Amino acid sequence: NGDRILKKTECLSSCGRAKEREKAFIISELRQKYPLKDLLLLSKLPRSTYYYYLKQGKKQDKYFVEKQEISEIFEMNKARYGYRRILAILRQKGYIINHKTVLKLMKNLNLQAKQRKSKYKSYKGEVGKVADNLLKRNFTAEKPFEKLTTDVTEFSVCNEKVYLSPIMDLYNREIISYSISKSPNFLQTREMLQGLFEKLPEGATPLLHSDQGWQYQMREFQHMLAEHNIKQSMSRKGNCLDNSSMENFFGRLKTEMFYGETFQSTDEFIRTLEEYLWYYNNERISLKLKGMSPVQYRTHSQI
Repeated sequence: NGDRILKKTECLSSCGRAKEREKAFIISELRQKYPLKDLLLLSKLPRSTYYYYLKQGKKQDKYFVEKQEISEIFEMNKARYGYRRILAILRQKGYIINHKTVLKLMKNLNLQAKQRKSKYKSYKGEVGKVADNLLKRNFTAEKPFEKLTTDVTEFSVCNEKVYLSPIMDLYNREIISYSISKSPNFLQTREMLQGLFEKLPEGATPLLHSDQGWQYQMREFQHMLAEHNIKQSMSRKGNCLDNSSMENFFGRLKTEMFYGETFQSTDEFIRTLEEYLWYYNNERISLKLKGMSPVQYRTHSQI
């Protein structure tokens, strides 16, 4: 997205008079990020000429304004939103438009949301006690802290490995605790659990579901859960669908903030990962949550 904006600003200063119309449309897109007077100065385009082409564009293209909105939403969310979420935002803003039109306009604008890939596995055989599958793929919850799920995923960054260990609340898909480490050790798991215990409401007795990873089979892990009245549940051996909510989250996370991105250091990557987790909890809308973010949905349900 940054390269795309740079190319557009370069075009403003280099294109000749024959490209006035193109400059006007570039300015129209960039004015969401930069002052209009600065863009006009850079392009050497008179204000009256800019508004002339803007008016012509609206006459010739009945979806001119919608295209501007779609481009802005797409850029603001760093190519993380596909046509369904963009449609939801447009309707929140009062636009009367259907999903087929949004999809068509995004294709015309060459806007495609990031696509998905694979996953780290922590299963190393039975190294401790394996719990029963109490969740049984029932991924809906009636209230916060009723059903939780966890797992670990791996990132390869700058010739190093970085591991994310989160806990998700199945009520609203909020990440309520997480730990980031350069080694998938039990210290990371303990830190993640400590974050959960600090947020656990008094009297809560949640179910915590995981796969059969080595850390979840450890006696210390199971003892910590028991101390806080948390029931343990595990997926069946080699059955990733038993924890599909967390699998889906990892796929979305990597698609939206990792694949295709370049990081100068693992520290930069970790900062970006933490920023994304905040964005996911607080700003990223979910159609399953009535167009709200996880935190907005939880807050709204408690009013």
